[in-house]
Amino acid sequence: MTLAADIRSRTDDLVALTQALVRIPTLNPPGEHYRDACNLIANRLARSGFASEFIRAEGTPGDSDRYPRWNVVARREGARPGPCVHFNGHIDVVEVGRGWTTDPFAAEVIDGRIYGRGTCDMKGGLAAAIVAVEAFLDRHPDFPGAIEISGTADEESGGYGGVAHLARLGRFAHVSAVIIPEPLGKDRICLGHRGVWWAEIETQGRIAHGSMPFLGDCAIRHMGAIVAEMEASLFPALAARHTAMPVVPPQARASTLNLNSIHGGQPELDGFDGWPAPVVPDRCRMVIDRRFLMEEPIDAVKAEIAATLDRATRRRPFAWTIRDMHEVLPTMTDRDAPVSAALSRAIAETFGRAPEYVVSPGTYDQKHVDRIGRLSNCVAYGPGILDLAHQPDEYVAVEDMLDSATVMARALADLLGL
Repeated sequence: MTLAADIRSRTDDLVALTQALVRIPTLNPPGEHYRDACNLIANRLARSGFASEFIRAEGTPGDSDRYPRWNVVARREGARPGPCVHFNGHIDVVEVGRGWTTDPFAAEVIDGRIYGRGTCDMKGGLAAAIVAVEAFLDRHPDFPGAIEISGTADEESGGYGGVAHLARLGRFAHVSAVIIPEPLGKDRICLGHRGVWWAEIETQGRIAHGSMPFLGDCAIRHMGAIVAEMEASLFPALAARHTAMPVVPPQARASTLNLNSIHGGQPELDGFDGWPAPVVPDRCRMVIDRRFLMEEPIDAVKAEIAATLDRATRRRPFAWTIRDMHEVLPTMTDRDAPVSAALSRAIAETFGRAPEYVVSPGTYDQKHVDRIGRLSNCVAYGPGILDLAHQPDEYVAVEDMLDSATVMARALADLLGL
């Protein structure tokens, strides 16, 4: 039986594993049921001789006794020395949101697709990697080196309680290659991602009675001046800036800025449905999400925002502050790196054509493997359509998972020298 036929014979098992993962509602925030998902992965891999370690990322953002940040790392030693290949998948999923026509945690199979939150991003990819490794082990029980599979926390909120924590512990120091089965497409190799800088801008004013706003200083109007200046000068400048990185979709090859949230005036209190008091707001906050290119130094990105705020003060004088929230530099693995080359050969063998090389518009856990773990031999490859991530009626096609599992099994054999 060929490898592709072997994996196809495991279709029901692959579907059932994906469904079991999706039916654990690992919502982040706040970070629910992480240990349950880790237990499922560890129990599954124990059948194939993997020893699992549970690692809590204590002290990382969001970790608490109520919502502990659990990760699992499963490892199987080979019959003789050799490289270590690591498959990493995040177990957390984003909020459900509105607009679903199926139960987001039922994992129903409809017309060859598994529907549910996290099917595409990325429990389907994690399940495909597990089945790929199991099929590989049945063919190569005496393989050299070692194989690791991890299920990690908090990728959707930066990965600091997951892969970043493992990297700080030195858990990638012995690893030769990492494959992250994010949903970039079964015939694509994702080499990396753009950079990101999140910051909070605050404008200051002066409180006064709402009937006499001339005695106060409205912080929300000041924030409006900032947004107006961004519309007039910053957004056009970013749209005109393009990268040589093969980012998908093509619109993301320009620099982008998202105004993530604006909060001004009196806070809204849960359970209170009365009217607000008539006051001039003395404070307004806006969170920005700036995605930048390899050609843009982070210092220049920050200076450009500061210059925009200074220009806004010419419209109306006001005080402002800006606070860094987090930043990640762009990363891009060479397409000739060993992990890229092995996946390229596996894709060509599976589909009869060369892969497309792409870069993700958003960051994922490759950043921590590269920047903290000091391992550049890392890419994303997995089933699913990126545009479906975080959407209502998210799904992953069973056929895509089977094909991706075949590619991952072939790439694993290649990386281990078989």
